[in-house]
Amino acid sequence: MHKFIIPFFALLVFASQAYASGVGADIATTISAVKAAGVAKDLANPIANMVAVPIQYNYNRGIGLNSAGTIQTATFQPVIPINLSGGDNIIVRPIVTAEWQNNVNGFSGSGVGNVQLETFYAPKPTSSLIWGVGPYLIAPSSSSGQFGSTQTGGGISAVGLTQGGPWTLGLLMVQSWAIGGSKTYGTVNSLYYQPFISYRTMDNWTFGIDTESSFNYDARRTSNQFTASVSKLVMAGDQPISLAIGPKYNVSSVPGGPQGWGARATVTFIFAN
Repeated sequence: MHKFIIPFFALLVFASQAYASGVGADIATTISAVKAAGVAKDLANPIANMVAVPIQYNYNRGIGLNSAGTIQTATFQPVIPINLSGGDNIIVRPIVTAEWQNNVNGFSGSGVGNVQLETFYAPKPTSSLIWGVGPYLIAPSSSSGQFGSTQTGGGISAVGLTQGGPWTLGLLMVQSWAIGGSKTYGTVNSLYYQPFISYRTMDNWTFGIDTESSFNYDARRTSNQFTASVSKLVMAGDQPISLAIGPKYNVSSVPGGPQGWGARATVTFIFAN
C-alpha cells in the first residue's frame, strides 16, 4: 500500500504548492492593481503626498507679429512633498522650461524661460475638500528677454480640489507681482488660473479637461487656452510611469502669442515618498 501512498502525498504536496503559488500571484496582482489605482488617483491631485517628476512637452504655433513662428517647450516640474507632523505637508514645485523658437519675429534659437517656484502648505484633509496655499517666486534666467520677462516677482500660489469616486475637480491659481527688473520684455504682474476636471477608469486611464488663463495687469490682456488629455498609468518593472497626450486650443492670446491648435505630451515618473 505504501508504494501508492508515497506518490499520492508527493502529488498532493506538489498540487498544494502550485495552488498556493497561483493564489499568491493573484493576491500580488490584486495588491498591484490597488496600488496603481491609488497612484492614478494621486496623479490627479497637484498636492498629493507623492514624489512625481513630470516632463511636459508643448507645441505652439501662430506666434509673432506675423503669426509665422512656432515654439516648442520642455518643462521640468518635479513635485516634492515635505512631511510635517499630524499629516500636514509642504509641497514644493520648481518649474524650469527649455524653449525652442523658430521664426518668431525673424528669430530662431533656444534658451531657458523664467524659473518659477510654487509652494503649498497642505493640511491633512478633514473633509472632501483638499487645499493648499503658499508663497510663489518667479525669476529671470540667463536667457530671459527673448525667452521671458527680465523681471523678478513674488506672490501666492493656491489650489483647491475635491475627489469623489473616479472624478477630480479643482482650481489652481497663481498671483504674481513684480518686485524688480525692467519692463522692456514684459512684466510678471499677472493672475494665472487653471480649473481642471478629470475622470479615471478602473484600468487607470484618465481623461482630463482644463483651461489655462493668464491676465496681465499691465497689458490688460488675457490669454485663454483649452486642453484635453488622455493618460495611462503603466509599469516599467517596478517603476510607475504616467503617459499623457492631447490637443490644446488657444481661444485668445496676447499680441504675438500662440494662436489656434497646439499639442501637449507629458511623461511623469512616480516615486514613493
